[in-house]
Amino acid sequence: MSVSHPAPSSVWRAHWHGLAARERLLLQAAAAVVALALLWWWALAPALHTLRQAPARHASLDAQLHTMQTLQAQAQALQNAPRLSPEAAGRALQAAVAEHLGASARLSLQGGQATLTLQGTPANALAAWLAQARANAHAVPQEARLVRSSHTDSARWDGSLVLALPPQP
Repeated sequence: MSVSHPAPSSVWRAHWHGLAARERLLLQAAAAVVALALLWWWALAPALHTLRQAPARHASLDAQLHTMQTLQAQAQALQNAPRLSPEAAGRALQAAVAEHLGASARLSLQGGQATLTLQGTPANALAAWLAQARANAHAVPQEARLVRSSHTDSARWDGSLVLALPPQP
């Protein structure tokens, strides 16, 4: 003996028609609220969130673009700068040590390299010296062994930096 079951859609339809008009109205309203909530969470809220964040994101991207353009200009200036001999680069490094680092650093030149030994060198002075070494002497850092100086509260460095001097033109 086989028992036949009515189709699920006909069962639901019969149950729906068996409900009072007020119950059907409440269920339709609940379904509409759920549909609107799903529409909000999946479609509108992410779009509004993106729209609210757009000005800040745009400003951040503009700042990144400006930074990249500045770096590009620096790179082009370095590429277009006249070639220095290793001797001229060494003199420029020595002058920068005297100007920025004073007695807290010692520079030794050997072949195509310059070794800077630091002892309690202020971080901001070292940063200025590195910028000047790159711009004026065309020296490129190859190795850095730096530790924060332990005997002061301010940012000071001990250690050594090895820079490659430009090759013979």
